[in-house]
Amino acid sequence: MEAYRAKEIAESPDMITVSYFGVPVFIERVNVEAGTARIHPIDSPEEEQTVPVDVLNEEFNNDSELPFL
Repeated sequence: MEAYRAKEIAESPDMITVSYFGVPVFIERVNVEAGTARIHPIDSPEEEQTVPVDVLNEEFNNDSELPFL
């Protein structure tokens, strides 16, 4: 993931699913210059850690409300 996208997600009021090696995480804040993010697992807010943003993956919901054309 790009640092600027991670920052957008962290600042968004919407819940956007992001994973860190398959684990759903919440992005607390992003250091764009360093290319790092402060994250924690969704179900374990006490387990914060700083990671490179390029290992984060944005998960996309496949359940679209639009019909397949």
